[in-house]
Amino acid sequence: MMPGMNPRQMQKMMKKMGISQTEIPATEVIIKGETDYVIRNPNVLKVNMQGQETLQITGDLEEMDSISEEDVKTVSSQAEVSLEEARKALEEVDGDLVEAILKLKQ
Repeated sequence: MMPGMNPRQMQKMMKKMGISQTEIPATEVIIKGETDYVIRNPNVLKVNMQGQETLQITGDLEEMDSISEEDVKTVSSQAEVSLEEARKALEEVDGDLVEAILKLKQ
């Protein structure tokens, strides 16, 4: 928002330029990719600018651990190894449970 500008004036000006924004209620936003992220306490705005929709997200950004504790326990019990060894094997095979178990049993 522009400093010193009344919010109603800002909305009017945005409407004239073909820009509308809608708040989307959210408790958590997850971004999955090469590295996964979670945004806690997000404020999500959907902005429509002349037909082009974009999302503006602010909040507390955290990097997610892509390997779950349940997967680590499964590999550990199936391969009969420690949790640390199971986690390391899962990291080496990008989280593939079967491949991690086979690797540890060799």
